[in-house]
Amino acid sequence: MSKKTYSIFGAGAAGLYTAWRLLDGKSKRDKNEKMLIKGDVLELYDWGKYDFSKKNQGTREAGARVCTWHYKDNKDNSYLELGGMRYSYWDGTPQGAGHRVVTKTIEKLDLKKDSVEFNESADPLMSLRTKNMYVSDVNSNQPAPYFTNNYGEDAPPDDGFTTIQSVAITATSGPVTRREWCKFYENGKIEIDMPDSSIFQRGDLLKDIGYWNLAYDRLGQEGFGYLADGNGYSSNVVNSHSAQSFNVNDEFTPGTEYKTLVKGYSSLFVALFEEVEKLAKQKGITLNYFPDTRLRSILHTKAGIRFTTAKRATPDKLADSKICDAAFLAMPRASIELVAQATRYTDDEGQDILNHEEVQLYLESVIMEPSYKIGMFFTTPWWRTTEAGSPTYPAKLTSYFLTQEGIAKLKKEKFPSNYLKAIESAKNPVIIATSFNDKASFIAAVENAIQERLTFKEEKQISAIAELDTIGPSITDMPIRQVVYFGDNALNQKGEKVYGILASYDDIQYTTFWKALELGPHGTREIPESRDCQTLEGPRIATPVMVKMLRSQLAALHFGPQTDYSAVPEPLETRYMDWSLPPFNAGYHAYKSHYNLGDVQRKIRKPSQLVPKVDCDIFIVGETYSNDQAWVEGAFCTAESVLNDFFGIEPIIDEKYYPFISPE
Repeated sequence: MSKKTYSIFGAGAAGLYTAWRLLDGKSKRDKNEKMLIKGDVLELYDWGKYDFSKKNQGTREAGARVCTWHYKDNKDNSYLELGGMRYSYWDGTPQGAGHRVVTKTIEKLDLKKDSVEFNESADPLMSLRTKNMYVSDVNSNQPAPYFTNNYGEDAPPDDGFTTIQSVAITATSGPVTRREWCKFYENGKIEIDMPDSSIFQRGDLLKDIGYWNLAYDRLGQEGFGYLADGNGYSSNVVNSHSAQSFNVNDEFTPGTEYKTLVKGYSSLFVALFEEVEKLAKQKGITLNYFPDTRLRSILHTKAGIRFTTAKRATPDKLADSKICDAAFLAMPRASIELVAQATRYTDDEGQDILNHEEVQLYLESVIMEPSYKIGMFFTTPWWRTTEAGSPTYPAKLTSYFLTQEGIAKLKKEKFPSNYLKAIESAKNPVIIATSFNDKASFIAAVENAIQERLTFKEEKQISAIAELDTIGPSITDMPIRQVVYFGDNALNQKGEKVYGILASYDDIQYTTFWKALELGPHGTREIPESRDCQTLEGPRIATPVMVKMLRSQLAALHFGPQTDYSAVPEPLETRYMDWSLPPFNAGYHAYKSHYNLGDVQRKIRKPSQLVPKVDCDIFIVGETYSNDQAWVEGAFCTAESVLNDFFGIEPIIDEKYYPFISPE
């Protein structure tokens, strides 16, 4: 048998995972001609040039829409995440919540030792319509500055999600497991009698209703404004597929256990690349890595998959024309559409899969959501209460969050076993995976559960394990939108103390606010946005006017409205990433209404399934058309499903409770 060539286009999460599993995966059957064997070729094309190793040095840290940035670009220093930041930890149980494939991958790469907590504050600071308050302050005596239906301003903004979902889901009804959610995406409908004044009525399918439309119908303009402003994400209230939006917004409720890696999230992709290199060498498979090279066009021919490439230095010129046996497009919608455009006008003979009308229909099933992130480093953590002082509205970054992992640690420390059983079974209040704002309320809940007073030693034990220094965020309707506090997280704790914050975490409508400040008042734009690949080059230095604007809004958030910008000290460094730029043109994606998203997921991963009488080994993998959009989990899961179903590779974990994509 002649040697095979598999070509992967994209060296982000989906591309690296695909390469790793092609090399690491085990076959489901004895004879499997799809498996890579000695003498075969695996190609990895990277439109960017990621900093994978000393041998493969690049312009920015690895991970596509994950981008860790260290102070002074030194990996021993404190870091910020200017892209994807974290994953939802899975405890390994059959019914446990969390990102199972990312968690399993981290274990298999021996990175579990580097996994650290990355949880959200139990009582975040908000600044909405120039009123500064903490979520715990909001009540009928101190309402939020909105005039919502049914006194919604007397409750936290995220209660709006519950009000919207109550048309189909309650605390005791609705989908729970991943499989049940997949069915709900297709069949979920309004289950309650709606007033005659409502636009939508009982029996209407949620997949055919835009989420913004439904939210407006349920909450009114003021209620929707409160939810949109107070949640911090425009993308969570965009006019997406309502059934899926119910599940997406559940991810941001209290109790989710988030983690990241102590060296930054980009270190996951460095480890994947190193493992791919190692496995290819061990198995006698030729690994060819092509940085600064992108897919230009692609056709299905009798001889195989014919494709052309272009170099970043000359993106409009043909660099090479090649053939492979299978092609993996580990690319988001915008990049695939660019390839489709070039393919549409190629003179080469072959079948154009990407431009078939049904394929185009499915490619357009997602909304592209731009994102913009700006990071700053300081010499002090001026945003929190310290011995040196405190802002008027400090970020509350200490909370108490006990997990099953914590229970296991307490068992090892000989904490009374009867106490642990009582804590695990506590219902009023629930203790496990519940965030407590302060130590006193946490200890009170524990003592209520065990019906005893803790000794000084026991209180110290359980407090130390449950205590978290959270990320925040603080939330505002100002263009900074969300502020995430990374603090001093340097590997080298003996060096100078440097504290980092994600000073602005924006999506959709607010991204253009910062774009206009990138060049300053005397700058003229010289690079067309269609050619500006800043996201591949790495974080750009912010202009003085951008820095001053950030300081002004941060001052209003932490010191009160109309506080002078000088209340916030001059930062050491400020850089930004504009994810609306190519080749991504979006920070994340969401499904549109009026699509059967399960059918989209199943068909678009091998688009020739949509073309009559054609079977072509061109595959699309990535978060874009996944069950976990905006997460690395989505990229891994789509790749895993392709390798399981079309290449005969055994699943990395049991699919019984956790289908990688929506099953039929």
